[in-house]
Amino acid sequence: MFNSSVTPEGFRIGVHKPSYTVANFRGQTDSNALGRLSDGSVHDNARNFPSGRVVEEGARWIYEIVNPLPFRGATYIDSGWAGARAENPHLISIAPRKECSLSKVLAEHLSPGRIKQIVSDLPKPLLYDLAANSTDADELVLLAENCCRFIHDDDDQPTGLSFLQKEGAARADIDDFELFETVANNPYLPDVYKEVMVLRPGIQGTSEIVGDFRKDATHVYEYLRRNSYIPWGHFAANMAEDAIRYQTSDLNKTDMRGLRHLYYQRSYATLAEQLGIVVDAREKTMSGDELEQLRRRIIAAMKNASDPVHPATLWGWNFGYDFSGSGYRLHASHQMIHQQYAMVPETVATLDGGEMAAFGCGDQVADIVERYKNHYDRDFFIDYLTALKKNQRMDGRDFPASLIVYEDEHVVLFVPKAQVSQWELQIMVIADEGGIPVGNILEADSRVRAAIDAAILRVQHIYAAMGAKMVTSIEYPKRIGVRNGQRLLYAFLPKLPWSMGAFSEAQLRFISGHFPEDFARACRYQMTEDR
Repeated sequence: MFNSSVTPEGFRIGVHKPSYTVANFRGQTDSNALGRLSDGSVHDNARNFPSGRVVEEGARWIYEIVNPLPFRGATYIDSGWAGARAENPHLISIAPRKECSLSKVLAEHLSPGRIKQIVSDLPKPLLYDLAANSTDADELVLLAENCCRFIHDDDDQPTGLSFLQKEGAARADIDDFELFETVANNPYLPDVYKEVMVLRPGIQGTSEIVGDFRKDATHVYEYLRRNSYIPWGHFAANMAEDAIRYQTSDLNKTDMRGLRHLYYQRSYATLAEQLGIVVDAREKTMSGDELEQLRRRIIAAMKNASDPVHPATLWGWNFGYDFSGSGYRLHASHQMIHQQYAMVPETVATLDGGEMAAFGCGDQVADIVERYKNHYDRDFFIDYLTALKKNQRMDGRDFPASLIVYEDEHVVLFVPKAQVSQWELQIMVIADEGGIPVGNILEADSRVRAAIDAAILRVQHIYAAMGAKMVTSIEYPKRIGVRNGQRLLYAFLPKLPWSMGAFSEAQLRFISGHFPEDFARACRYQMTEDR
């Protein structure tokens, strides 16, 4: 059975209306007092030990929405939780970080020298939490100075790190690497320390810089990550040490253009090489016109290729670093804004000398497109867009029903009917190239690419306004050279403090406390034209 919430008639929504009886196998009652009420009477746990069967005559409705792309699982919306947010979408937010400084608290009781000693002697879990959450720049400097050795100038400003020679290699003299990383990734640490600790090229390793983008106050490096698990070359576009961006609210249009330009440039250059097209790098960044000309040459060459290639692009972005006192890294390896990309081959050799398909996440979308066609004899994305346009609320409330946050002639930014993260947003490219749906960045001309970049920036600014601190962004592309009606998709998945994922999510069962229409309303409230 083909199971997707998208159908030719619109979205298909399941609803559970729980009503059941539970047999009671408990052998004895262990009732105890829990405390006292304000009138002095005892408050006990007698209700936790019922006699006889337990009858639930009508629990809150639970909506079940299979994801439009069924390989992403299903979403379950609790009508009770979601109802409160339908009445007030402004509840969909994360409170801003509050001021945190242990030193200021201790200053009310102790001398400066004693404060410094106490902060230095804190147990590691407390040190890690302080490094992650302090908003006191001086306190963070103290933590930084205590976890590694700096070189200072005459004004006592850090100019570099001390290095040790170990087995012929230079290693930074760091006492506690986890503390070092956590301090360096705190946005409140002074920029001069961020640069010396983690931002200056070479300070984190020997990855070669093989591209860059410079315009006005924007500066982006492209690093080659040789030691990646991704074959064929894995690249990272990182904001540079003279263009520090630790928060997505600081990103501007030129920043996003630079980050994405390096992705397009590298992808096109890789494709060109496979097709025998000579690209004159000349150790300079391609202009927008040069990039577009190369794209068209690649498309022309593919039409005439006797043995066309079908690789796929891979693009992703983990924004936001966090580290808990218990020792768990909660998200990205670095707070500094960076994006990663690579090319995925069509096939990979097997150990027995055979061949198998190389995995690409967009292939799963292609499979859904094919299965939908076989089941309904219709185009999946045509019906999906129609369902988005004529969406209706599942709760019947007289509130806005639109899932669309923003739309132009090239892209639509929307809330998926079934969210795999409580604040998931998606971008779908709705433009066509020569009458064919744009399914990857090779099929996207300069205007479409600019629209995608602007929409990605809009998403991140919405999240920043709502207080999201950790967001994973991924691309679902069609394979290069394939024609199957697939449209290019981007998914944006915030991690929320109260919803980090557990056994339900491991089964692809995603729990949501709001209706998707109300999250779309909340996003529109946060959106401004200058973002």
